[in-house]
Amino acid sequence: MLQAFKQFLSDLAVGEKDPNRFEDNDYRLAAAALLIHAAVIDGEMSETERDRLIDVIRLRFNLDEAAADELVTEATTAEQQAVDLYRFTSRLDRMLDEGGRQQIIEMMWQVAYADGRVSEFEDNLIWRAADLLHVPSEARIALRRRVAESSTVASGNE
Repeated sequence: MLQAFKQFLSDLAVGEKDPNRFEDNDYRLAAAALLIHAAVIDGEMSETERDRLIDVIRLRFNLDEAAADELVTEATTAEQQAVDLYRFTSRLDRMLDEGGRQQIIEMMWQVAYADGRVSEFEDNLIWRAADLLHVPSEARIALRRRVAESSTVASGNE
């Protein structure tokens, strides 16, 4: 309790937020929730998908392991409470430029390809998310090809 109060006072005095804390309006939370949705849409999240999801989040948002785990925990709760994708895509659409929105779609493909294949559910989800994020079909397809090629090379299945 005392630590939370100290943090509150520190935030007021400095005027900056801790980059490892995730507010409801944080685009990183919305992005992570979409990634989690991509990981679980075809059933349960496999260990491989979870590891890839954590890696993608850590790299893209420059987070340490503890912060990435916290983000995944909070995003999992948000994803479970959501009734549709719009809650997340509308926030991302407002907060990110075209390149940022395309990076979100690329991240979704990276999570979808974590287990070496993309299910029809994952493909459909990413198509819908790309549409809501105003990412053109050509860009979505190009991102998929790039991720698929890098996934094949990384796994040694050339």
